[in-house]
Amino acid sequence: MASLLCNARIQLTDTLKQMQQGTLMRKVKSKSWKKQRYFKLQDDCMTIWYHSKRTGKTESAFSISDVETVREGHQSEVLQSLAEEFPPERCFTIVFYGRRSNLDLIAGSAEEAQCWVQGLCQLIEVATSMDQREKIDQWIRDWFQKADKNKDGRMNFKEVQRLLKMMNVDMNEDHALRLFQAADKSESGTLEGEEFVLFYKALTKREEVLSLFQEFSEDGKKLTLLELVDFLRQEQLEDEGTEELAMELIDKYEPSETARARHVLSADGFLMYLCSPEGSIFNPQHRVLWQDMSQPLCHYFISSSHNTYLIEDQIRGQSSIEGYIRALKRGCRCLEVDCWDGPNGEPLVYHGHTFTSKIPFREVVSTLGKYAFKTSDYPVILSLENHCSMEQQEILAQQLKAILGEQLLTATTDGRIPTQLPSPEELKHKILLKGKKIGRLEDMLDGPGDEAPDVSDDDNGAEVEEEKRRMKKDKESLAQALSDCVVYCKNVSFRGFQEARSHSRPSEISSLAEAKARKLIRDAVALNFQTAGMEMDLCDGLFSQNGCCGYVLKPPFLRDEETLFNPSDPGSWEGPGPITLTIQVISGQQLPKVANSKDGAIIDPLVRVEIHGVPADQARQETKYIENNGFNPRWDETLQFQLHVPELALVRFVVEDYDKTSRNDFVGQFTLAFANIKPGYRHIHLLSKDGTGIPPSSLFVHIRITEPPGPEQD
Repeated sequence: MASLLCNARIQLTDTLKQMQQGTLMRKVKSKSWKKQRYFKLQDDCMTIWYHSKRTGKTESAFSISDVETVREGHQSEVLQSLAEEFPPERCFTIVFYGRRSNLDLIAGSAEEAQCWVQGLCQLIEVATSMDQREKIDQWIRDWFQKADKNKDGRMNFKEVQRLLKMMNVDMNEDHALRLFQAADKSESGTLEGEEFVLFYKALTKREEVLSLFQEFSEDGKKLTLLELVDFLRQEQLEDEGTEELAMELIDKYEPSETARARHVLSADGFLMYLCSPEGSIFNPQHRVLWQDMSQPLCHYFISSSHNTYLIEDQIRGQSSIEGYIRALKRGCRCLEVDCWDGPNGEPLVYHGHTFTSKIPFREVVSTLGKYAFKTSDYPVILSLENHCSMEQQEILAQQLKAILGEQLLTATTDGRIPTQLPSPEELKHKILLKGKKIGRLEDMLDGPGDEAPDVSDDDNGAEVEEEKRRMKKDKESLAQALSDCVVYCKNVSFRGFQEARSHSRPSEISSLAEAKARKLIRDAVALNFQTAGMEMDLCDGLFSQNGCCGYVLKPPFLRDEETLFNPSDPGSWEGPGPITLTIQVISGQQLPKVANSKDGAIIDPLVRVEIHGVPADQARQETKYIENNGFNPRWDETLQFQLHVPELALVRFVVEDYDKTSRNDFVGQFTLAFANIKPGYRHIHLLSKDGTGIPPSSLFVHIRITEPPGPEQD
């Protein structure tokens, strides 16, 4: 049984053995909430359970694959607040993917803390480097652990029936018994080890994939190298280096050594390929940094966050540096900080005139310095909402310069007056402050002085007077030291597109409320990264490409100063006509249960495909729902869309649990830019409401993209 329970790549070190014996530690939620919990690594070395010392009942469990990282010492606000009570060497924080709260722990000794930190890091490394086959083995182990109620390492038929319900399977009892008996090779009335693997494989057999495999396989048992090449060219539309690609796929995904040596792909290997990144709907070449990063900053969509410091709601929510860490780790490149006067000359960050909690500005800046470039090398824009007195503005400037040092951009890249913004490439590893500024950037480069702005022939007197008035007003309310920290991102009021065009300066920027932006340009702007939902899915979908660097190059017609493009006016669009996107929704695999659903309730899934783009492209279509099958539903339905401006289209796949009496429940989703779609037979790996993976949940689809016919030749 041990071979099934523990990942073959995990070396059972003394550290892991100690974790399996269990350790009593303090779980900490606040300065006053510190409770003893017993933590134990399970036999599979991939699950940790913990329970109350008092009741002995299991309080919670988490999988190693849910853990992003471990931070040692006082690296959370809660542990920092306990710094005088507990030394850093006894403290550590377990950080989870998505929006799940961190777990702050205090061990009884430095040795125990080190044991858990080192052991967790070892296991995280194994979890993140698993290949497709190892992931499948891990899912099998996870299901076995969940279903083996009495923990005897074997599973009777009653436990198997409970497992089927947990897996969203509504199966006839006779059929379930037949599968069980076929897998029970030892005829012991229970499944153990490899017998359970056989049962799982029978359960997850993919008839739709097998029939596709047999279409291209002459003997129905294997794909020769040439047969695989035919499939890749005809169905997957792979047209370059197809033979080399076929060889790579066989080497990577064929489980049989004999088949690999003969350069053939079995049905198992074929399924492994289709479930892999190469078989995903998302073009793997676009996952990495693939765009030109040497264009002016304004030529890119920039991943931006609003009220970054909040991790809950905007009225009573908690302000936390964790909000900045999470946003930066997700590739966000424009963060907001609301600064207000605090006690003892320490400016504070919080949402003004609300009941949100407060954090020191210096902590935000320290966090920014530490995490700004962990996910992306490209510049971070810090948008400063300044409500501080002149005295505390001076402190803001001091803290920015002292903590960020060379990271803070305080002069133009070449020391000259810019005619256009620098590129993300030129601003690598730089933090730009966005805020109010006294006068113009030109004045700063010419040297300080109170001289009036130059009057050119094009200026009219009233405008010059207005600029002088504004400069005087800024000097009365803005500290010079803070003003000098603003270089390329001077905040100016937006007074309409006409004025912006005629008086544009590359170093000036305007922020708009979302309602105003929608009214002006019928588009969405910056987001609250703490709020899950469709808007965040669309943002993640757009920025999941280009190495998740937070910058996506705009299409050519949005970079051209002379553009006539208007999203609401089809007459302004260039191009031969609409592209047709045809999506055959074939099947679903191991869809998760709805959160907080009644125990045993099996979902009735449907798939909705949404197009988000210019008004003429906005559309949504959905399949029928499949009753009582979240495990392997088959839809075999075709949806079709016309895209007039595909360069701006985002495609969102949503799975919902149909409910005829109330609103459908969310099951999973995946969103990507149309430009990143790969045609052919593809798997869509679903994400949860908070944007984290929910393996092995997926959809299997066929994608066809039909270009409009070109102009006829004479």
